[in-house]
Amino acid sequence: MDKFKLFSSESVTEGHPDKICDAIADHILDEALKGDPMSRVACEVCCSTGMVLVMGEFTTEQYIDIPRVVRKVVKEIGYNDPALGFDYHNCAVLTYINEQSQDISLGVSDAIESKNSSDPADRIGAGDQGMMFGYACNETPELMPLPISLAHKLTHRLTEVRKQGIMKELRPDGKAQVTVAYEDGKPSYVDTIVVSAQHNADAEMDKLRDGIIKNVILHSVDKRLITDKTKFLINPTGRFVIGGPNGDSGLTGRKIIVDTYGGMCPHGGGSFSGKDPTKVDRSATYYARYVCKNIVASGLADRAMLQIAYAIGKAQPVSLNIDTFGTGKVSDEELIDIIRAHFDFRPYSIIENLGLREPIYALTTNYGHFGKEGLPWEKTDKTEEIRKYIK
Repeated sequence: MDKFKLFSSESVTEGHPDKICDAIADHILDEALKGDPMSRVACEVCCSTGMVLVMGEFTTEQYIDIPRVVRKVVKEIGYNDPALGFDYHNCAVLTYINEQSQDISLGVSDAIESKNSSDPADRIGAGDQGMMFGYACNETPELMPLPISLAHKLTHRLTEVRKQGIMKELRPDGKAQVTVAYEDGKPSYVDTIVVSAQHNADAEMDKLRDGIIKNVILHSVDKRLITDKTKFLINPTGRFVIGGPNGDSGLTGRKIIVDTYGGMCPHGGGSFSGKDPTKVDRSATYYARYVCKNIVASGLADRAMLQIAYAIGKAQPVSLNIDTFGTGKVSDEELIDIIRAHFDFRPYSIIENLGLREPIYALTTNYGHFGKEGLPWEKTDKTEEIRKYIK
């Protein structure tokens, strides 16, 4: 194990152009699920100066007023002034929607296993091939890595002080990056905090910097983690007036490391936002987190990473792999047997066990899909039944 190392993770605010697109896609998905829980949705969104394009494949009984949803999301984020170069009043909303491919639908609706089984859980096959990862560790109360946990707290607070008028010079776009020093595998202190916050043209830079340190950083980060070694870098270029879609185009699924574990764990490549739960890119990644969180919460390991792989049209995963990085109370081979005995990875079972046909996805879009209270994959209801395996 490395005696000393630095590890960095970043987060972005809800006004970041990529997150605008993720939010629109997830709100559209929720609208579909409200009226038709069996909706099949794969919604992609891109945005640029003065425009939003919504595209994808929808099979649903629910009518969705897409322009209304788009403008509502953009307004709630805070793009309400033409001076920002992007606002809910005037942005063009373009749509290009098709039904889900019949070839994909066939694999989802009639899994390979259903031909020889009457079990309802064998009916739904994975909507695509691919591998998904889950992760948990005991670095924070929510069992998330410390760098991404702190980065999310900073961007969430950055949005909070803007919307509450605590720092009136702030605008919606922003980022934060946190570098944590690890000693003997444990977080020791925060080495560097970078905050880039969009601001109005006449903001005083010294006042902005002092305000972010006082109202955002010191409000969000445990003072015990800040030492005389900690460096603060606030708007390192010195100016961040042009932002949001006016400064950079946005696209769904382009912040997948922000959405997950900040790079502490590998990523299979599939994005989440805008996808209904038959897409294992989303549902199986949530389930992998659920499994790992229960393993760590039970004390079976201090740190756990699970990989799941699927084939399109097949209900059962083609592989499971667990790595506890030497922290397991049982061997990783034994742990796979325990996981198989207590967790069902078929898409139908995942959807039913976690209640994934509910319109909950707009809650996931910003500040990470993991580590938030109230989301079903964050529950630790399996800990008692798997704790018995500790030797």
